[in-house]
Amino acid sequence: MFTGIIEEVGRVSAFKKTGNFAVLEIECRNIPDDIKRGDSVCVNGVCLTVTKCGNKSFNVDISYETLDKSSLAYTSHGDPLNLERALTLSTRLGGHLVSGHVDCLARILEIKKESGAYRLKVLYSKDIDQYVAVKGSISLDGISLTISDMPAECVCEVAVIPRTFENTALKHKKTGDYLNVEVDMIARYIEKLLKKETKADKLKESVLKMQQLEDFL
Repeated sequence: MFTGIIEEVGRVSAFKKTGNFAVLEIECRNIPDDIKRGDSVCVNGVCLTVTKCGNKSFNVDISYETLDKSSLAYTSHGDPLNLERALTLSTRLGGHLVSGHVDCLARILEIKKESGAYRLKVLYSKDIDQYVAVKGSISLDGISLTISDMPAECVCEVAVIPRTFENTALKHKKTGDYLNVEVDMIARYIEKLLKKETKADKLKESVLKMQQLEDFL
C-alpha cells in the first residue's frame, strides 16, 4: 500500500525485455538504503517487487500483465520514474490510499502553467469514468492528485502545485504522453456495496410479489 506522495525520482539504467517479461534496473539516491529483496516499491504508479539491491540502484521484474496494462512497456534508458516505498503503520497518509494496481492509461491533453501552479488535463478510458469525480482523488503515475474539473466526457483536470511538478517525473512529460491511472479504491468498494444493496432490494421485491400472488390465488 502507498500514499501517492513521491519520495524520489529515479532513472532507468537498464531495461531488458524478453517476450512478455522484463527486468528493470532503476538508479536512484536514497531508496536503496532502506529496501531489501522482496519489498514493494511503487514505480510510476505500479507496485513492483524488488529482486536485487545495489548501493544506488535496485531491480524489479515486470510481468506480462503489467507490461500490457501500464506505460512501463514503453520504458527506455534514462527515463525518469516516480518512486515511493510501501507505507508503514507509522507513516503519515499525506495523499490517499494507493495500491499500485493500474486501471488504465491516460493521455496528456494539456499541461499549462497558471499563476505559478500547473493545470494538467488528461483523457482516460471510459471504463473508469464512474469512479472519477470532481474533488475526488486519482493517482497519475503514482502521484496522489485531486480532480479539479471534468470539462468533457472522459476528460479530467488536476491542479499540480510547483513542488509536486518539480519533484516528480511530471516535469519531463509533454502533451501526448501517457500516464498510469489508478482510481480511488474507496470508490470501488462503495460501488460494490451499492450493487449488493440493489440486488438485495430486487430479491426482496421479487419475494414480496410472489407472496402477493400466493395470497391472491
